Amino acid sequence: MSISEVTPQTASVVTDERRLEFLPTLFGRSLLMIGENAVYSLMERLSPLDYGGGFWDFYEHESKPLFLAPRSKSRFRITGEITGFQGEVSAEAAGIIATLFAFSHLSFQHQSEQLSEGYGRLYAYSADHPEAAEIFQAID
Repeated sequence: MSISEVTPQTASVVTDERRLEFLPTLFGRSLLMIGENAVYSLMERLSPLDYGGGFWDFYEHESKPLFLAPRSKSRFRITGEITGFQGEVSAEAAGIIATLFAFSHLSFQHQSEQLSEGYGRLYAYSADHPEAAEIFQAID
């Protein structure tokens, strides 16, 4: 009997040509600006020592939108007041954490299938992420 190694899933950066449709698909047309701003402001609160704005990449998996992640630094210290987690994560993991928080926070204010579907899709993807332990500690 052989043991096959499971290759972790990887998200890919959305191309410039497809960026315009990413946010409406992720958050819905009515919430695209609110969702995008929620991710950015949550990142400011999650990583006040390291995050100061900048360009963000959009990530998808199997042609479905997943999350946004900052390109400004490779690592971020998560120390903000909205989570008890204290640690350093990659920019990708920081973006996943901020996007999961945005989905959660927005779901209390807006009824939207896209928010719940987006959260579920990203949560499932996060389970196979190399920094899954840190992501789940941060959102717990």
